[in-house]
Amino acid sequence: MTDVGTIIDGKVNLVQGARGSGHNIQASISTSSRAYLIPGSISRLSPHSTPLTSSIPFTYISSRSSSYRVLPKRTFFTTRLQTARIPSMETIKNTLAENFGGPVTKLGTTQFSLDDCPDLTSKVAIITGGTQGIGYAIAHTLLKHNIARVYLISTTSEVADKAKSAFHDEFGSDVSSRVNWIQCDLSDWPAVKRTADYVANDTDRLDILACNAGRGIMTPQLTNYGVDKHMAINHMGHVVLTTQLLPLMKKTAENTGETVRISNQSSNMHNAAPSDTKFASLDEINSDAGPNGQYGRSKLAGILWARYFEREVTNKGHPKVLMNATHPGFVSTKQSTKDIHEPYPISGFGVSTLVDPIKKNQFEGAVPSVYALTMTDKSGQWICAPATVETGNKMSQSDQLADDLMNLTRKVINERAPGIEVAV
Repeated sequence: MTDVGTIIDGKVNLVQGARGSGHNIQASISTSSRAYLIPGSISRLSPHSTPLTSSIPFTYISSRSSSYRVLPKRTFFTTRLQTARIPSMETIKNTLAENFGGPVTKLGTTQFSLDDCPDLTSKVAIITGGTQGIGYAIAHTLLKHNIARVYLISTTSEVADKAKSAFHDEFGSDVSSRVNWIQCDLSDWPAVKRTADYVANDTDRLDILACNAGRGIMTPQLTNYGVDKHMAINHMGHVVLTTQLLPLMKKTAENTGETVRISNQSSNMHNAAPSDTKFASLDEINSDAGPNGQYGRSKLAGILWARYFEREVTNKGHPKVLMNATHPGFVSTKQSTKDIHEPYPISGFGVSTLVDPIKKNQFEGAVPSVYALTMTDKSGQWICAPATVETGNKMSQSDQLADDLMNLTRKVINERAPGIEVAV
């Protein structure tokens, strides 16, 4: 939806553009809505206390059709722009670099490329979802930079075989032999624990843990033990894996003096989490928030878990054990080209096909994860592509919400998978 008009003396005049009915419309703009003003270049609408007093031609764009109501009048209707400012060029550049592929990735304030990954000789890594998409690109980068061993966790042997074959063809047998594939469904928490136990017995160190696998934007469904699949896979399965491996990661940091890093694959879609999210009960996270809401809630959990970890682990005696959350951007992967059609059979083509040319490829999408896993010296951050630290929304910054999330996580895992201790 796109509408064109002017801002005059702090008021917005909008003339309907895309609907084609010829009606004038009034915009219902709230400080929480995500919209854009384009006075010749893209600018994000955001709170500001000083009203605009000059006349500015602009285009107003919103993906939320509820932000508009048609008023069939002859004259323009106006609405006071209570809170608006034109963001800095730096903000505009970072927004483009964080979300889209190609040349705009070079616009980000903080630059990092996969070639900047340091030498990883002697280090050991785990990557969930490491056989395709962003996970494959992470694994490819670590192998290229001399990782000693990498465990790839995924569900499908055929996909894993293709990945290992591709590594062999590009790097040769010496490098590809460093890859150890483990079949594991992250929604099967006892299997996740067995996987962690296997790794802990197979290696004496673990430097890198990429919590990358996940359920994308799909319809709300429950596991066979009665937990929302998005939370069970994207958050709780990774909590089980991380906490079971945490003693090994702490030992690695202590014995080697080197930094151990964990990344959670989050998203700016955490903004789609229900605004009343409390993480107060299993019934709440099992409630149907729609495909975007379910996905967004699980991605919000990834940021909150990283910030909780910083307080409870990094800052309490383990300064070299770090966890951060990442936003890869709008990436062309199976989630955005195929899975999107499960909840949106027809409209999903807009995501899978029409906008595919401007998406990041899997290697561009891997950049913030590789940065978080090999370079950062901070914990509890939300790192957006290529390597820009952002704050996230208000809920993602709440220590209380993080505490409630982790209390609920422990309770649900203890009830649905007795014998698995979530100790942080």
